[in-house]
Amino acid sequence: MTNASLATRLAVTGAIPRRRMTEAGARIGILAPLSGPMAAWGGPGLNGCAIWAERINGQGGLTVGATRQRVTLIARDAAASPAAIRSAARDLVDHEGVRILLTLGGDSLAPALPWLMARSALVSTLLPFDLSPDTPSLIAPAEVHPLFVVTAVSWLATARPDLRRVALCSQTDMMGRPSLATYRAAFAAEGIGIVHQVQYDPAAPDAPAIVAAMLAHDPQILCWCSSDPPMVEALTEAAFLAGFGGPIISCTGDRYRRLVARTTAAFMENFIFNFPDFDDPALRERAFFSIGPSDFYDSFQRRFPGQWSAVSWEYASVLDLWQSAVEIARTTEPAHVLQVMKRGAQMMQLFGPARWGGEALFGVDNALIGSWPVVRVIGGKARIVTFGSVLDWLDRHEALLVAEMAGMGLLWHQRGGRAIIPPA
Repeated sequence: MTNASLATRLAVTGAIPRRRMTEAGARIGILAPLSGPMAAWGGPGLNGCAIWAERINGQGGLTVGATRQRVTLIARDAAASPAAIRSAARDLVDHEGVRILLTLGGDSLAPALPWLMARSALVSTLLPFDLSPDTPSLIAPAEVHPLFVVTAVSWLATARPDLRRVALCSQTDMMGRPSLATYRAAFAAEGIGIVHQVQYDPAAPDAPAIVAAMLAHDPQILCWCSSDPPMVEALTEAAFLAGFGGPIISCTGDRYRRLVARTTAAFMENFIFNFPDFDDPALRERAFFSIGPSDFYDSFQRRFPGQWSAVSWEYASVLDLWQSAVEIARTTEPAHVLQVMKRGAQMMQLFGPARWGGEALFGVDNALIGSWPVVRVIGGKARIVTFGSVLDWLDRHEALLVAEMAGMGLLWHQRGGRAIIPPA
């Protein structure tokens, strides 16, 4: 089954292949970009959730108290107008009765977020800059983008202390601006000077021109921040064609094998990012829902060859944490499940112990922060070179990060409170 056909089936019918299931059901909503230029942040995550749901249902369903409930995924495309996004959210919560809503966040969630919070819906985001005191039932339990990017900068500074100059580029949306601020703080913490930065319109990027402007300032490091996957490819190819030979840091490295083929394996040895393949030996002893990461990766590659990306596992990992909380709470009722998830202020993530935090940046401790891998392309294959502690970095440099965020108007109180709209 192709990536597009599965996304279409789920978006239209909510259907998933059935095995051994019970009559009662637990309905899970997904509101993410499934078409358009942001589809790379939604489609692979939806596919990962399908694998998760099939495995849960194949084991008899979700354990909820004394019952076993069949899991049903219901997806809606968030690559639409603000009115359509609001309508889709209302449909998922009020009509479909989903117990948790998985979202990418940012611009694809913002139109519906006030209504969802007024409805006390349990919503997850991959972009913690959606969080504020106005969003008490919104959580970021899988990815604390872009806080984890500091780990790659710290590793590079230790591995290559001779490198002292960096040029950065980032798009001007709410994916790019927080990323730029975080990378700026990370490089400042290591005493690496920023010689140039480019902020580009994501609707009309010109990768060769951006790279040329960066190289004009003689950087030793290039940083793509959190550019989307097609732009990462275009920027990297442009740097190769321009003759750059130093390290490149990027939040993501989706389809890095294509870049190895289009550049050289030697050039890509300098490519550093933060999202591993799950067959990495460093993940061998890690737990990922009822199977190991490598088994999940193999299942994904068989079902959706060539579609693995930074988000392939992230939506499913939210469901993994949600499942654990449901089993403890003995209910899928959102408020009770959220209470269990935050009980004790910590949870175990795939990459190790994590703690709920983020109040200094977001005004609420609804981001689950822990360790994160640093990945390098070695011999044409992505490999984890270390796990860096985001918590330790924040203990040392949070004030620096807050200052950078404040300088770009990104702290929660600078972004302004959202007017909560009563449910219809």
